[in-house]
Amino acid sequence: MKTNLVYFAWVRERIGKPEEEIELPDSVVTVSDLLNHLKSLGEEYENALQFPDVIRVAINQEHVEHDESIVGAREIGIFPPMTGG
Repeated sequence: MKTNLVYFAWVRERIGKPEEEIELPDSVVTVSDLLNHLKSLGEEYENALQFPDVIRVAINQEHVEHDESIVGAREIGIFPPMTGG
């Protein structure tokens, strides 16, 4: 399944691109699966996602938990932790 990924803040800086469309294996069905898969794509992904528990994710612009399904997602946003203001 092809999915559009959008990276924000230091996640974008470490991966080195603002967004990309990638083909995901059928075994990638949750946010957690996605983060683990991305970490396997190279050093820049591993560096950006080395602490997946703090990474925030939005599916179709709605924030979700890591056990949420990504099946059918049009866009997945990946964010560093947010700070209050």
